[in-house]
Amino acid sequence: MKRTIIVVAAVAVAAGGAWFLHFKGGGKRRDPAARAVEAKLGPIEQSVDATGSVAPMNRVEIKPPVGGRIDTLLVDEGSLVTSGQIVAWMSSTDRAAILDAARAMGPAEFKKWQDAYKQTPVVASLPGEVILRNVVVGEAVSAGSVLFAVADTLIVNAQVDESDIGKIKIGQKARIRLDAYPDRPVDGKVYDILFEGKNVSNVITYGVKIRPGKLPPFFRSQMTANVSFLVARKEDALLLPAAAVSDMPGGKRAVSLTPGPDGKPVSREVTVGLETDDQVEILDGVAEGDKVLLPQGRYVAQKAPESSPLSFMSGRKVDRSEGAAPKPKKPASAAGR
Repeated sequence: MKRTIIVVAAVAVAAGGAWFLHFKGGGKRRDPAARAVEAKLGPIEQSVDATGSVAPMNRVEIKPPVGGRIDTLLVDEGSLVTSGQIVAWMSSTDRAAILDAARAMGPAEFKKWQDAYKQTPVVASLPGEVILRNVVVGEAVSAGSVLFAVADTLIVNAQVDESDIGKIKIGQKARIRLDAYPDRPVDGKVYDILFEGKNVSNVITYGVKIRPGKLPPFFRSQMTANVSFLVARKEDALLLPAAAVSDMPGGKRAVSLTPGPDGKPVSREVTVGLETDDQVEILDGVAEGDKVLLPQGRYVAQKAPESSPLSFMSGRKVDRSEGAAPKPKKPASAAGR
């Protein structure tokens, strides 16, 4: 019984201490205070973002004029070629068979038939860079085999959502970032907007082609690209963090200025201009140097309870007999059996 009383008393003391500490500060709970930021002049860019990939503007496959065997390769992937340049030499099927037979007859016989049957050249039909070599020396090929692929230049094909396609124009500036080289942006311009859209999972997108201003050496066909199309830019715009501007009923926007003489924040309607995920341009309602609150927290009054955690001890007496074993009942008298 004594042990039960001690445990109950310890719990009551602990609860009372917690109650006292919680409300010692005047019945207020402090959340993180709101932080003030200053409206400043600076540059802002509004853009449309899209994803795409690197691809050749024009891609031409080089195929042999006849079936036969490859004798010599003169270019490799990354080589620059001109239109009409010989990229490989080959023997036709007949020449290859004759030379194989002549080789067994000795060097003189081989030289005789080698001079009699000339090699066949394989020629590039497009100036550009070799982006694919699909053959080795000695390989037998048919007239339809793809030996090389040549691209005149590399571009970026981006897919723009239909809700944003109206903001894209021919000649518009764009910034390209490859997943493989995210810290090496490349500037380019839009040179083509496709008329036919694509429907993928009920999302309509339109193809937009971007030509880099200067093709970097690290561009490779099929690389994933992230493109930002520059819609508008201002150099000396009055800027606030986007979190400082609140949406109001009726499509209005407002900010909370630092507390006035009465100690309360002042709400003021503003007119906004360009917007990004991080910044908002303020056209009217706030001046340079004004301090605006970011809604990060506030003081919240908390009502203290009418009674402390010790109240469960009041209002009734603690029966010191609680927890004791029940008294045994008297046995029935023998007469009642």
